[in-house]
Amino acid sequence: MRRFVSPLVLIALLAAALAWVAPASAAADMDCGDFATQAAAQSFFLGAGPGDPHRLDADGDGVVCETNACPCIGSGVPVPLVGQPTPTATPTPTSTTNPDGSGNSGPVRRHWGNVVKVTDGDTLKVRLQGVGVRSVRILGIDTPEVYGGRECGGDAASAHMERLAPVGSRVRLESDPSQADRDRYGRWLRYVSRKGADVGREQIRRGLAITYVYRNDPFRRTSAYLRTEKVAHNLLRGSWELCW
Repeated sequence: MRRFVSPLVLIALLAAALAWVAPASAAADMDCGDFATQAAAQSFFLGAGPGDPHRLDADGDGVVCETNACPCIGSGVPVPLVGQPTPTATPTPTSTTNPDGSGNSGPVRRHWGNVVKVTDGDTLKVRLQGVGVRSVRILGIDTPEVYGGRECGGDAASAHMERLAPVGSRVRLESDPSQADRDRYGRWLRYVSRKGADVGREQIRRGLAITYVYRNDPFRRTSAYLRTEKVAHNLLRGSWELCW
C-alpha cells in the first residue's frame, strides 16, 4: 500500500533544508583584499544583486574598492583611470600604521590632483596623475553625516566643500607622519589645500566642522585647528548656532 506525503510536510522539509544551507553561504564574507583588481570587485558587487551585504561600497556611491589596482570599472560603465597605483614613497620598515586612523605613516607624501567628486563635508574623490582616482578623508576634521541618516549641518558642510574644492579644481594632498596613511575604509588620510588655503581648516573656520583627534593621538596641526574652532564656537558660526 502506497503512502503519500502531505504537501505541508514537503514544504516544511524544504524550508528546513534552505535554513541549513543559508548560513553556510552567508558566512563567506568578502572584503576588498579578496580581489586582485577593482574591476574584479566591481563585477562581484554588480553580480551580487541589490544591497551591499559585504560592505564593499564604503561611501555608497556604487563604486567599490577604489584603492584596489586597476583595471577599474564604475557602477556599471567603464571609468577611465590614469595608470596603475605607483607609490611615490615607501614607509620606513620600522613605521607602524593603524588601519583605524592612528599610527606612523612614514615620510610626508605630497600629491597633486583634480577633484572628481565631493562625497560630503570631509571626504573627496581625487584623480591623481599616475595613480588614478582615490577617496580622500580630510585629516583633522569631522563634519555631520549625510549618508545613513542625515545629521544637522551635514548638507551645509557638503555644500561649502563644493565651493572650497569644486569638481575639476586642482588640489594638493599631504600626509601627516603622526597619522596612518589610510583609514579602515581604505581612504587616504590627507590634508587638502587649494590655492594655498587649508580646506579642512576653512571648514572649521566656518563652523561647519569640528577638530577630530583620533584616539587622543594629536596630528601636527591640532593646535592651529583648535584655535580656529574656538573662534568659530565663540562667534556661533554655522553649525555652532544651528546644531551643536
